Amino acid sequence: MKTIGIGFIGAGDIANLHAEAINELQGAELIGLWNRTHGKGASKALVYGCKVYNSVEELLNDPKIDAVFVLTNMETHCEYTIQAAKAGKHVLVEKPAASSIDELERMNAAIQEAGVQCMPVHNYIYEPAIERARAMIENGKLGAITQFYMMYNIHHADEIRARYPGVIRQILTHHSYTMLYLAGVPKTVSCLMNTVDDTLAPQENVAMANIQMENGTLSHLCASFANDDHSGDPWTCMIKVIGTKGSTRYSYRDFVINDRNGAHSQTYQNYPESIKNTATHFIDRVVRLGEEPLSSIKDAITCQQIIEACELSVEKGIHVTLTKN
Repeated sequence: MKTIGIGFIGAGDIANLHAEAINELQGAELIGLWNRTHGKGASKALVYGCKVYNSVEELLNDPKIDAVFVLTNMETHCEYTIQAAKAGKHVLVEKPAASSIDELERMNAAIQEAGVQCMPVHNYIYEPAIERARAMIENGKLGAITQFYMMYNIHHADEIRARYPGVIRQILTHHSYTMLYLAGVPKTVSCLMNTVDDTLAPQENVAMANIQMENGTLSHLCASFANDDHSGDPWTCMIKVIGTKGSTRYSYRDFVINDRNGAHSQTYQNYPESIKNTATHFIDRVVRLGEEPLSSIKDAITCQQIIEACELSVEKGIHVTLTKN
């Protein structure tokens, strides 16, 4: 089996999970990484057991690298994805995949021209429970889908959320691609948001969206950095699909370790596992076998349309009808 060589552009916290997945995966090797701050990159490379590059160009010119993980801040995803595609490298890009629909369309054009694969980190849908839910929907076991819910209530300290663009872009992006995977294509969007204590971070830390799909399914998406939910059967992170013949549920609370994990007060094991599942699927199925990802850049464009519709709905206080691609 050919070893798939991987390079990282960016070495932030999320890189730790991707590196762990690669180092545990037979037939894959983390060749090296580049980080904007060379010292941090060098220290991470030492931990991961790989080399550190002095520039993105040096990384992309390395023939040992077959695919690149773009793990930088959202504003640079478009630039690095296009660079990697032009260098003939397959690309896994963290979410949000880009800052705008225009950037996503440019990324899509570049990967089509280069003939490489590009997979956004839409990690929830690579969880076995979500794939099972999709299969139950497709084979009719749940009947007609009437409702989709995705709830997220995990407190993030101000100094952490100050680095993020707000829960609409940071979290409802997850909700959007999961909804696309399980509930269909969105038709209309209505969104409300709130900022609880804007002393340090003015970005919204609570948002809710109600969406009707083209097939009639009603969806409710909720995200909060302002609070944890410690009530019975808490809505820490929960996905629920309800149909006329049955229903499914996915919850972070099914696997919990009482130890802090980054921004989270506890380790919700489904989260790191979903990142590992995504990296593994990309390497073994998309790069090695040439399969299409379960969620593509075209899906990321639809997600961005949903996010921008949420932002417009908040700004104007209106119900937004999405235009078809």
